[in-house]
Amino acid sequence: MNQRSISLWAALACTAALGLSGAQAQTKAYAGVTLNVMTFTGPQIAEPLQRRGKEFEAATGAKVNVITVPYSDLYQKLLTDWSTGTNSIDAAILAPQWMPDYVGFLEDLSPRVKADSKLREDDVAPFFREFSQKYGGKTYTVTLDGDFHIAYYRTDVLAKLGRKPPQTWDEYLDIAKAAHGKDFGDGKPIVGSCIAKKRSAQSFWMITSVAGAFLQAKGTSEGAFFDPATMKPLVNNDAFARALEIYKETGKYGPPNEINMDVGDTRTLFVGGGCALTVDWGDIGPLAVDPKASKVVDKVGALMLPGSTRVLDRASGKLVACDATRCPHAVNGVNRAPFAAFGGWSGAINAKAKPQAKDAAYALFSYMSQPEQSNADVTVGATGFNPYRQSQFKDMGPWKKAGMSDKAAKDYLGAIQDSLNSPNMVLDLRIPFNQRYQQVALDTAMARFLAGELDVKGTMKNIEDTWNELNDELGKAKQQAAYKASIGAR
Repeated sequence: MNQRSISLWAALACTAALGLSGAQAQTKAYAGVTLNVMTFTGPQIAEPLQRRGKEFEAATGAKVNVITVPYSDLYQKLLTDWSTGTNSIDAAILAPQWMPDYVGFLEDLSPRVKADSKLREDDVAPFFREFSQKYGGKTYTVTLDGDFHIAYYRTDVLAKLGRKPPQTWDEYLDIAKAAHGKDFGDGKPIVGSCIAKKRSAQSFWMITSVAGAFLQAKGTSEGAFFDPATMKPLVNNDAFARALEIYKETGKYGPPNEINMDVGDTRTLFVGGGCALTVDWGDIGPLAVDPKASKVVDKVGALMLPGSTRVLDRASGKLVACDATRCPHAVNGVNRAPFAAFGGWSGAINAKAKPQAKDAAYALFSYMSQPEQSNADVTVGATGFNPYRQSQFKDMGPWKKAGMSDKAAKDYLGAIQDSLNSPNMVLDLRIPFNQRYQQVALDTAMARFLAGELDVKGTMKNIEDTWNELNDELGKAKQQAAYKASIGAR
């Protein structure tokens, strides 16, 4: 099939997916409409938007103008454009985590979603349908991606070391130490662990993935960022101290420049066969079976984030051993707390966009999210889209077509499903100005800690003081109410 035939086929598929009649397709339903859509510089996330945008253009006549900016700039650029009334951006693929700050500028999509049978909203996993898409009971975004941090390991390396996949963070460190610097048949030594730690990138979520199992044990509503009863930051105690120690120790078994590595760098290192363990979103699953880029095809296992046998006693600030009362969701004495880091990229529409632009933007996001498109896109590592539809966990066909063996597919999808279904899931921080708490304050403190500018105590005090200052500035009662609502605390 030549390129022109492929483009024609894609246009016809898009026309059918949008439910356009023959007459509508011939007249190009959105001819003359220019749609400005912003997201972060890819290739992840931007790539499927650009590719599907071309299909959408061919089918509808709309002009999809994809505007990309660095991840560190995306939040503020969108907020500035919409809050100042500039409104040069019609729609965006953004973080639903930012909804508290954006909701006043977003179009309520509830009636469109309800009337859109092709979207197959009932197929979207409840977590993404209810948490990622909604705010105050209304739907403001269309899910395009599902995000959880999970752990990955080299099955061949663990077999040669005689180790089982790490159930706790202590076991993670033990395996990383044992594997570090050894040659496992590729002709060069590998590193034991590779975790993205670059400042002003996407690394600030990593510390929560380590700390969660020490901080939260009684379910999602207990919270892992603040004590919901007092709004005291949970960052200055023995549990967070232990997480900081573990996080820093992983660097002993990592690449020399790990402090300057973003997730794209660690993914490349892992799928290139240079690393035994890593923590990442779901992207590595499909990337690891890409024969053009991967040297670890069918040599990768995945599992829910490691846990801990000790958890925080909030009254004393000390670590205490798990028991049935303290850790009701523990398995074999290990408390696990999978982290819904970020929450998944979603499509949102500017409420002040022109009516035709709103219609076109919704049609584009619906087309991208529909199973016919999304079930294929989530199996391609380069898209950055990870599974979020229930059918994507049940139908092994697309995953096998992507190159996964039965075992690899079940292992990978099982790790994400276990995280989705966990009653002790850690929800990402979703309060007004969460970007200032995490992407600025937490990220800065972690960078200084890893660089040796702050010790453990200094790092904890720095984060605690900054978060308390933000609470006071923004209104502690208001922030507490938003936090309790976000995690379902009473």
